[in-house]
Amino acid sequence: MSDLDPVHFEWSCADRIATIRLNRPDRKNPLTFDSYAELRDTFRALVYADDVDVVIFASNGGNFCSGGDVHDIIGPLVAMDMKQLLNFTRMTGDLVKAMIGCGKPIIAAVEGVCVGAGAIIAMASDLRLATPDAKCAFLFTRVGLAGCDMGACAMLPRIIGQGRAAELLYTGRAMTADEGERWGFWNALHGGDQLNAEARKLAGRLAAGPTFAHGITKTQLNQEWNMGLEQAIEAEAQAQAICMQTGDFERAYRAFVGKDKPVFEGN
Repeated sequence: MSDLDPVHFEWSCADRIATIRLNRPDRKNPLTFDSYAELRDTFRALVYADDVDVVIFASNGGNFCSGGDVHDIIGPLVAMDMKQLLNFTRMTGDLVKAMIGCGKPIIAAVEGVCVGAGAIIAMASDLRLATPDAKCAFLFTRVGLAGCDMGACAMLPRIIGQGRAAELLYTGRAMTADEGERWGFWNALHGGDQLNAEARKLAGRLAAGPTFAHGITKTQLNQEWNMGLEQAIEAEAQAQAICMQTGDFERAYRAFVGKDKPVFEGN
């Protein structure tokens, strides 16, 4: 997929790291029906991509994403019937499912505005970096909708806690970058001139690691939400036994014995 040429977002790939940027910086990168669908299909396809190990979802023009486009999405939704509306909300949820199921670690690198569905994309990423001026808001109630959009009521409390998530989802207020880092939403804050380099550095570290095992880690992190402790321990036993059959496990052992640094190959 390194040579992917999407219409509704920017895509680049180098050193097995793909970078996605929404391509409407003049409007703070809103989502449209088409960009939702193309992003969903891209993350679905990443499951089978053997030339991409890590994805960075980056900002563009100083902002990450302003959510659903008021004119291209919000306006048409008002005129839709229930069946059409449900088709739309299922499609937006399918983007989150595709991100969770793509088998690759996703790093969100967030500058400026990150609201609505943009906040959901950041939430659905595995790791999140931001600038000190990043403003993240789950502002669905501010347009008359419930805060339970695209998995927010399931995922956000697991990241920052039930009480904090409830406040953000009821009020729609912006979470400051300092709050987000303190609460565990942001893994780290970096200046705007450093954010992309730090995201790339983190992605490079992951891409140089045991990428097959990273895929297993992502699978277990998500599947174990619905497991009891005994089920989780058994699932991890099976997952680890699979990883113990990989070449990377043997490479790590031989490197340790030889007092060398392992060079992983993702198999």
